[in-house]
Amino acid sequence: MRKIYVADYTLAQLAKDRKNPLLFREKIAIASAIDGMGADTIELAPVSNFKEDKIICKTISAAVKNAALAIPAGSTAGDIDKAWECICFAQKPILQIVLPLSTVTMEYTYHLKAPKMILLIEELIKHAKEKCENVEFVVLDATRAEEKVLEEALKLAESLGVCAVTLCDDAGNLFPADFADFIRKVKGYVSIPVYAKVSGALFMETATAFECLIAGADGVKAVVEGHTQLKINKIAAVLAAKGEGYGICTGLDETRIHSDVRSLVEKVNSTEREDNEPSENNVDIYLNGDATIEMITANAEKLGYTLTEEDAGNVLRGLRRVCEKKSGIGSIEFEALIASYAMQAPSTYHLKYYTATSSNLTPAMANVVITKDTDVEISGTGIGDGPIDAAFGAIEQGIGYHYELEDFKIQTVTQGKESLGSALIKLRHNGKIYSGNGISTDIVGSCIRAYINALNKIVYDED
Repeated sequence: MRKIYVADYTLAQLAKDRKNPLLFREKIAIASAIDGMGADTIELAPVSNFKEDKIICKTISAAVKNAALAIPAGSTAGDIDKAWECICFAQKPILQIVLPLSTVTMEYTYHLKAPKMILLIEELIKHAKEKCENVEFVVLDATRAEEKVLEEALKLAESLGVCAVTLCDDAGNLFPADFADFIRKVKGYVSIPVYAKVSGALFMETATAFECLIAGADGVKAVVEGHTQLKINKIAAVLAAKGEGYGICTGLDETRIHSDVRSLVEKVNSTEREDNEPSENNVDIYLNGDATIEMITANAEKLGYTLTEEDAGNVLRGLRRVCEKKSGIGSIEFEALIASYAMQAPSTYHLKYYTATSSNLTPAMANVVITKDTDVEISGTGIGDGPIDAAFGAIEQGIGYHYELEDFKIQTVTQGKESLGSALIKLRHNGKIYSGNGISTDIVGSCIRAYINALNKIVYDED
């Protein structure tokens, strides 16, 4: 029985399709659920905000136990370096070199003709291989490429040691039998695994994927939910029903696909808002000065917070002060109010001072000194992927405890070179979320203050 490789690119597709980005916790939850359903690889979105993406990818890497993690590596050596820094924490990292080979796409997108594109492919794959053992070559618009160009590029990629190639039908104009013939042709001149990424433009994506597998494709790429993409539950159902007769199977758990992953993605998508609605992210929240304590409590639960009646009253008072100057607030400002007004805990821990160093040659380091109950001095040193990550590690070393970082946001609250930076930190402990905020002209300092603010709430709650 031949086991079929299945890569899930739900996270990458959601990043492309949604008007509002997924929350930190939503990305982690989706990645964990996909890992649990048995996908061989989880494909992430390209790097867009390096510092933030690096932390998110590191957290996803810790959450994913079985699947490989793949990330598009960009089109320059610098892009590859950044992508690798994001994915290097994974147990099974894959760097993807994603380039077109059809004449129209090469010239329109990259302004390159075939000989120059072949040179670029060689350059990028070589650089990616220096970073990562597993490099995948993804051929955009592969089905419209000139056969000689495609063959030359794929043979080159194989000689350079790529682990697999993916053939994309971006034009979406191939019938199942046509794509199957295309797969057979490619399998005739490369011996590495060949994956098919089919299109649903003609509403035959499941049949096309199955025909490709029968023709010898080693795997397919699918999503949990999408518009014109192959759905992972459908190809899993077809393989479960007909795969044995063709000697093919997958490691997918159909039950988990339906019960865990699809329901999670549907829930995430149900929070997507129209552009003219007032929320600042994908959680449906808008509050004004007429809000009640009940409304405060209910909307806080949407964000994962459980507020006492006293906390809700404090947040409501803060909301009414804000609404003296503006008509209402969305979810980002609401979270800031929760961090500022809910559970105003006594300050067990205080920041005394910190030092942090960061370089592109060595890991970032931080030393944080805090006091407990104003008289006990605690010092910790941390190494991380940036000064903020290192500072959090230093705090945890000092207090001797690790808390799960649920989410954090950084934004400026004033303008100019000396603008104030506001950080919102959410820590999870014993199933409950504790938020803290910090403001400083130094963004590292604001993040440390926010972490300590949340830490004080945890300590107060436990006492």
